[in-house]
Amino acid sequence: MMTIKSRILLVSTASLLTLSACNADDNSKAAIAPATAPAAGNVAATVNGTAISKGRLDLLVKQRTSAGQPDSPELRKAIINQLAMQMLISQEAIKKGLDKNPEVIDQIELTKQSILANAFVQDYIKTHPVSDDMLKAEYDKVKAQMTGTEYKARHILVEKEAEAKDIIAKLKKDIKQFDKLAKEKSKDPGSKDKGGELGWFDPRGMVPEFGAAVAKLAKGKITDEPVKTQFGYHVIMLEDSRPMQVPPLDQVKPQLTQEVQQQQLKGLIDDMKSKAKIEITEAPAAPAAPAK
Repeated sequence: MMTIKSRILLVSTASLLTLSACNADDNSKAAIAPATAPAAGNVAATVNGTAISKGRLDLLVKQRTSAGQPDSPELRKAIINQLAMQMLISQEAIKKGLDKNPEVIDQIELTKQSILANAFVQDYIKTHPVSDDMLKAEYDKVKAQMTGTEYKARHILVEKEAEAKDIIAKLKKDIKQFDKLAKEKSKDPGSKDKGGELGWFDPRGMVPEFGAAVAKLAKGKITDEPVKTQFGYHVIMLEDSRPMQVPPLDQVKPQLTQEVQQQQLKGLIDDMKSKAKIEITEAPAAPAAPAK
């Protein structure tokens, strides 16, 4: 059973939600924008008489600032220089006829399709907001699926079984040493400094050997034998257990909103696909057999 957080993983349509490229693709976006002449007063620069619009500059500034860069004269100057150099080089490419190269044409068309697809997705999300009733229905559905027990435990992770057995022997004499031994000996960087504390977790979210061992422990007890996993040998102490807790709706509202949006979008795309005429004329080539 998945927790709410794990259920919020993106479905197959998630790629459409991220079609808007990162900074690395800023240049390609600007390069394929329509080459219409900007209105008077809306020119950021010219290259050999060809204008670069302020709108194009603002688009890239918006992308950079949304990624965390502050808007500043220095940023705008750098982007204008970038656009100017891109314009200059693209002009030279056209002089050489590279804009007629089939591979270049395909790359431009693919980038254009990607941007248009992303624009469609963003427009759909904007015009189809998720209502409170839809969120409540999704929350109730997830809540009904969250059953079982979650545990609060500590562990000490070491490389050698002998070392784990030695730690167990020491803890059987004085379990209060757990915090100290975890800080001294554990190889788990995420919990070592917290005395091995893992917090509350669903054992099904752990590697199977670890989850099974925790589920068998009594409160306040440690494992009698080291628990071997792909990470090494664990000494585990169970601190507490309780029925699975469901976070309040307000706490998971952003994730649930995203999930409902994706469900809506997937339904729309599936419907579009069912009505479209898609013909595959060339099957993907089979991978070559490895040489013997």
